[in-house]
Amino acid sequence: MARHARYDRPTLLNKAITLFWDRGYHGSSMKQIEQALDLRPGSIYAAFGSKDGLFAEALAAYAEQGRGELMSYLEHRDSVVEGLQAYLRALAGSRTSDKPARACMIIKTLLESSNTHPQLADQAETILADIRQALVEALEQAKGAGELIQSTDCDRLARLIQTQIVGLRSMAERGLTPRELAELADDIASLLDSYRAAH
Repeated sequence: MARHARYDRPTLLNKAITLFWDRGYHGSSMKQIEQALDLRPGSIYAAFGSKDGLFAEALAAYAEQGRGELMSYLEHRDSVVEGLQAYLRALAGSRTSDKPARACMIIKTLLESSNTHPQLADQAETILADIRQALVEALEQAKGAGELIQSTDCDRLARLIQTQIVGLRSMAERGLTPRELAELADDIASLLDSYRAAH
């Protein structure tokens, strides 16, 4: 009778995400990976091929979770702009949960891997481009629905929002209080009000 694995891939990836987000690629030794995933080296290599393979898959899963959260906020509100604002405000709250901040692992990977692991840096660049495109599409939808003034450059506004998200996550790393972080997120969300069409 075949032995059944005592783990599943999503669970392993979530454990890897937590470790890599906290320590980064270079700061995570194979021994720490073994302990975090509760697997022997042979099982890790059999499942993911290498440390690079595990990191790349964890980063992709991390990005997909973040995209899912953004889409959830957009799909459960009548107004795209209000959905985006709620998402931005919620980012400040994620610091107090057991979930890592979404943008942080991507930016950390880009900064850490640019000179050492170009494939991982390229993956991070692609993820950031995909996030920006998702924001562009959401803003275009809002503009088409008459929520935004017609002169709005959605690509430019998406870059601004993404930059603000990265900044918010970076400020969270500096140890701001929950109140300070919430106020910052509220200020960022309020930027969208200046683009709203008058009704």
